[in-house]
Amino acid sequence: MNIRSLTRGDGAVIGAAALLLIASFLPYISVDSQYGSGSKNLWHSDFFPILPSITLVAVAAAAAVLASRAPQFNGKQVIGLSFKQWAVALSVFAGWTAVWAVLFGNFDGPYERGAGAWLTLVFGLVIAAVAPLSDRLPALRAPLASPAAPAGQQPYAVGGPSYGGATPQQAGYGYPGGAQSVDPNFGQQQPYGAQTAAPQAAQPAAPAADFSAFWFAVPVPRPLYAEDGSGAQIAELTPGTWYLAVDQRGAQLVAQTQDGRRGVLQDSSGIQRG
Repeated sequence: MNIRSLTRGDGAVIGAAALLLIASFLPYISVDSQYGSGSKNLWHSDFFPILPSITLVAVAAAAAVLASRAPQFNGKQVIGLSFKQWAVALSVFAGWTAVWAVLFGNFDGPYERGAGAWLTLVFGLVIAAVAPLSDRLPALRAPLASPAAPAGQQPYAVGGPSYGGATPQQAGYGYPGGAQSVDPNFGQQQPYGAQTAAPQAAQPAAPAADFSAFWFAVPVPRPLYAEDGSGAQIAELTPGTWYLAVDQRGAQLVAQTQDGRRGVLQDSSGIQRG
């Protein structure tokens, strides 16, 4: 799985699950009485129903987020739900359980809530709030890491990334006729009286291209459909990866993946140009 395909929302869910796991090792309750003092964390057998219902469920939600971004699980479902839907459901369940366990649990007598209990409540609420909003808020849909340029290619100073070490004008990509040829004798002095060769008849210039290829990255996973108009999905574009736009059809782009597949990106809103 490409880690760069994760969004900030995904990172928040995974981070909250990790912090819930850490909080489970901290004191969940503390006892201070005339008979002695001590503490217990969520891994104590007394709290067995709470541990799997909050901490382990949150870890399962984080695993579902990672699975939803893995290409091998693209389009797969478990009991009728996608991995992303499972991540949301498990996160909300963990947060709901944390509220009831911490705020309405049995802390009578000498028992007091420890740091682990309060952190479980806080991060339980965080994961329950972030998971449903991760694909809705623009700030959470943004890539977790900045997209990396395609392997072996570095962005050039103006206009976007290079094409095999050359600018699009030099490579001839999208520019009919490619780079302009140069007369090797241009600028050299000719002997006085020497006959200069008659210039060749100028070739009619090809019409300028209306579209120039460029690299782009998508803000959220988006399907790439076949060019024949059949509606078949041939690939999924993921955030954190650069793709090459080779043509434009109205608001749609004809994109090429890094393995050479071409298709139509129907939703080009919010893309990041290279």
